[in-house]
Amino acid sequence: MTSMSRARVARRIAAGAAYGGGGIGLAGAAAVGLVVAEVQLARRRVGVGTPTRVPNAQGLYGGTLPTAGDPPLRLMMLGDSTAAGQGVHRAGQTPGALLASGLAAVAERPVRLGSVAQPGACSDDLDRQVALVLAEPDRVPDICVIMVGANDVTHRMPATRSVRHLSSAVRRLRTAGAEVVVGTCPDLGTIERVRQPLRWLARRASRQLAAAQTIGAVEQGGRTVSLGDLLGPEFAQNPRELFGPDNYHPSAEGYATAAMAVLPSVCAALGLWPADEEHPDALRREGFLPVARAAAEAASEAGTEVAAAMPTGPRGPWALLKRRRRRRVSEAEPSSPSGV
Repeated sequence: MTSMSRARVARRIAAGAAYGGGGIGLAGAAAVGLVVAEVQLARRRVGVGTPTRVPNAQGLYGGTLPTAGDPPLRLMMLGDSTAAGQGVHRAGQTPGALLASGLAAVAERPVRLGSVAQPGACSDDLDRQVALVLAEPDRVPDICVIMVGANDVTHRMPATRSVRHLSSAVRRLRTAGAEVVVGTCPDLGTIERVRQPLRWLARRASRQLAAAQTIGAVEQGGRTVSLGDLLGPEFAQNPRELFGPDNYHPSAEGYATAAMAVLPSVCAALGLWPADEEHPDALRREGFLPVARAAAEAASEAGTEVAAAMPTGPRGPWALLKRRRRRRVSEAEPSSPSGV
């Protein structure tokens, strides 16, 4: 499928989400049904050799940093098991802890991490999670990171419905004053028990949803980072290192890879990334594109960020596509939070 074709499919799904459609499927219903069957076989192994309890990483990171009278930055995680960090043993190995530690280091300011992410959640659970986040209007997070989508595919949720819930969540959070970064649907084609040709179909379904998620999130003022293509090639080459013991959730190294991709976008959303990296670099094929084109390209390339740009153009809203350089969060694994 060409980039233009992927863009048309993504735009069709996003339009269906915006205008109430619900019948647009991913990669063909029968094919996805077969993919789901294989993924469910893999999911049955979740918990085998894996912690059943998600580590509690909530608390204060960078507590020894000076505050200059400012309160700590507030970072909130929303989404599914990937956002929660299921599959690792220690709080410091979760993506929330890695992002909080990295953000504290870049901002030179403490960061208070919270989480309402729920293992097993689909995008329709974001309504509940956002309500929890916004329950105290005077404590709205500075930045929210949403990671969601895999369960939508495995539970056969219509893509339009999935994107509708995500778009609503981003809109509510942005209206409340929080910046939002969305890690889009991961690549289900990397799960070892999904074999060819179903592996290709799983990858296609994941990328279609990721592109549509990008359109929905960006049009509501959020930023997105492609996790699917970031993790896909690296997981395929190093499955024993980047998958956890259940062969379904990421390992500590896998979560670190995802966190390194998301951290630059989190920092950029808060105005903390170097100014010279905010300009598009033609050598890295960065630039302004119609949002559907940018979404399709992002779904096919590792760690690509898409953010809103010019409000409109001949082919609708435009976006800035950035291929940010990956930087290590830290050479040392974060310790547990210094306070709750």
